[in-house]
Amino acid sequence: MPWPADEQVAAAVTTELLRHPTVAAQVSAEDKVRVVEELTRDEGVAAAVTTGLLKRPAVTAQVSREDKVRVVEELTRDESVATEVTTGLLRRPDVAFKAMSDDRARHEVNHAQVERGRQAREHFERSSPVAPAVRQIERTMEFMDLVTACHSFVAAAGRTVPGLRDRQLGEDERTIVHENVARVRGPLTELTLAF
Repeated sequence: MPWPADEQVAAAVTTELLRHPTVAAQVSAEDKVRVVEELTRDEGVAAAVTTGLLKRPAVTAQVSREDKVRVVEELTRDESVATEVTTGLLRRPDVAFKAMSDDRARHEVNHAQVERGRQAREHFERSSPVAPAVRQIERTMEFMDLVTACHSFVAAAGRTVPGLRDRQLGEDERTIVHENVARVRGPLTELTLAF
């Protein structure tokens, strides 16, 4: 439905008058806000105006911290935008330091790092021609770790036990020794059964 002629004239005149800075300067701040609110009901207009306003540091400096946080959260609902923004923010040492003081944020970052490492490892194992050789080297290293652990235990026990033979252990000490011997027995039994 077309506008009545007088509303069309008013719109054309208002548009033309607002293009003149001296006229716009005479409009009260409240009326300017009311007009902008009315004009930005159209989402396309609001997006265009907001984009321009957010590029002006003097404007964003007047926005409250809470509103800035709300706007950033709203603008980062899209995962790709959130990823790009977060990556950029974490490149700022002070921001990264403060973000990692939040237990949940630190947990999520650590979890993501572990998951990323697991995915990279799986990709390597599936696609790298040297993966079988690396697996063999890792098995050899695990075997050497096991032999070293056994040797270290035997050497440490061999040094310590002779010095304790002539000593009477108290009830608490005896309990601790028996608990630790039981703890050692479990993995040794598993090791014996595994091989």
